[in-house]
Amino acid sequence: MQLEGGKAAPESPAGGSSAAAAAAQNSVHVNGHTVTQNGHNPAATPSPQPQVESGAQSPVPATTLPREQWGGKYEFLLSCIGYCVGLGNVWRFPYLCYRNGGGVFLIPYFIMLFVTGVPLFLMELSLGQYGAAGPITVWKCCPLLKGIGIGMLCVSTLVCLYYNVIIAWTFYYLGSSFQSPLPWSCDAVANVALCSNRTTGNSSTDKTLSPTEFFWNERVLGVVHSEGLHDPGPVRWQLALCLLAAWIIIFLCMLKGIRSSGKVVYVTATFPYFVLIVLIIRGATLEGSLQGVAFYLTPDWGRLANAQVWNDAASQIFYSLGIGVGGLLSMASYNKFDNNVIRDTLIITTGNCSTSFFAGFAIFSILGHMAWRKGVPVSKVADTGPGLAFVAYPEALALLPGSVFWSILFFLMLFMLGIDTLFGNMEGITTAVLDEFPHLRQNTLHKSLFLGVLCFCFYLMGLLLVTNGGIYWFTLIDSFATSFGLIIIALFMCIGISFFYGVNQFCQDIIDMICHCPPWCSKVLLYFKACWVFCTPFLLLFILTYIFIEMYNTSLRYGDYVYPRWGKALGVCMGATCCLQILIWAIVAISRETGTLKDRFQKAIRPLNSWRVNNLNSTGGRTEARMEPERVEAPFTVTLTDMDYTAMTWEA
Repeated sequence: MQLEGGKAAPESPAGGSSAAAAAAQNSVHVNGHTVTQNGHNPAATPSPQPQVESGAQSPVPATTLPREQWGGKYEFLLSCIGYCVGLGNVWRFPYLCYRNGGGVFLIPYFIMLFVTGVPLFLMELSLGQYGAAGPITVWKCCPLLKGIGIGMLCVSTLVCLYYNVIIAWTFYYLGSSFQSPLPWSCDAVANVALCSNRTTGNSSTDKTLSPTEFFWNERVLGVVHSEGLHDPGPVRWQLALCLLAAWIIIFLCMLKGIRSSGKVVYVTATFPYFVLIVLIIRGATLEGSLQGVAFYLTPDWGRLANAQVWNDAASQIFYSLGIGVGGLLSMASYNKFDNNVIRDTLIITTGNCSTSFFAGFAIFSILGHMAWRKGVPVSKVADTGPGLAFVAYPEALALLPGSVFWSILFFLMLFMLGIDTLFGNMEGITTAVLDEFPHLRQNTLHKSLFLGVLCFCFYLMGLLLVTNGGIYWFTLIDSFATSFGLIIIALFMCIGISFFYGVNQFCQDIIDMICHCPPWCSKVLLYFKACWVFCTPFLLLFILTYIFIEMYNTSLRYGDYVYPRWGKALGVCMGATCCLQILIWAIVAISRETGTLKDRFQKAIRPLNSWRVNNLNSTGGRTEARMEPERVEAPFTVTLTDMDYTAMTWEA
């Protein structure tokens, strides 16, 4: 767009006066055009200046190419459900449930879900869908908080780095499951000595003589050959090949963006439910299964007074819903503008939490049978994290008739769960980069090269995690990647949208997206508004305080290994790097403005003038939006006189 006299408008994203910024905020979005308060449409009104006419008539297809969209609403729903329903639903929620009072844990879990999980989930989906942009570009609504998007990118990078290692482990176990008997069962020839020693009652070596633990520590991890974090040792070539295969599958599934990954989720998001149903039916027929289910659900009401229970409930909500990582925001950016985001939020969050509770029956019914076979309490065979998925559960599967079939089915389910979650994390990274560098999106070859280089770099960095001491580095990244840094990012996102962008304006944006908003939508938004302004920030501060206290008072461990102080400091630096992006980019945004510090701050929290005209996914405004001239990324001032209006020929 040209200024009077034919001078080009400034392209600085931070420039412009406060009056123009106010005019940009007071403009409304009608059929793809910006109409100011006086009713004139500056984008569609012809101007007598020849420079303006030539600029308006010049084609700008490169800047107005519409973004991709999901092939259907079910692709988006399945992608989000697959992203949220991950390995944590299988190995983390059941463990937390029985560790924190059984069925009583569901009380703080659902309170945290409805007060923090669902509101933040809706906020992230709505922000991505309305802005039609990735985690970084979407903060044109408040340039001061661009660092939130950068921080999300950092968290996604750390998660992708270690999460695909879990898929590599799953690949290894899946390949080993085709052997009969299973290589970690007592029927295997190599384990006869181990199992015979265990039956002698040698309690001092009972743990070290478990065939499943021997397979996990010796054959898979090789951790017995490493002294700790400082001694990673050589790369284990079997795991390196599995990791390479996992990244190749991710690359191929994401090669065509959501057009390919949106089709893959029809299989990867639904298959785990089929396996869980089969495992529940099979587990219900086993002797001792009711003992495991009772252990899973037996309430301990006294645990409600423990702050640890509430912290575990909140951390599980963040862990399972994938809030603050950028994956949800990116996937929602490919929605149609009028998609009912409130309905999708309720469906996805309810489905995710129901799956967590549902998976507990499949897990503990078989662990109950395992405890009955071994004559020990269920607490002796239950474990958390990788220990449940790769030690306790494989041992339980080895005790079942037809163990090879059940083992293949179980690890295939874990593979599908992991792939879906990694899709969402990778989508957050690729969408953020492609939105910042649009020429990559327009060139298929360049986009493919970028995705290939990204996957290859992740593979090279992930090789550290498949060494003999890789599990120590895995635990370090897992402990701090989604710790306090993620909570701080979510806290600033909630505060920024509520108080800087404006909670009333944000609610109005949601209503604008839902064309025919039923009466219950407005009432539900009142609840969400109260959460965003008061309840959610308060609970996030509580969680953050507890995390810092626990981090200071407890040492990080893996098994009997205690992490050194420098290792824990390295983990803290990982989390701090993610959340410090908010401060760094806020300083950058303020420094780009002019005036006093107060003026700079007020200008930095105003939406850019391209914020409300970026919705090319709107069905009604897509074709007309292509007719608009190129827009600058900042508010600007144009002084109009009476001659400007009398000299114009207005069209009917």
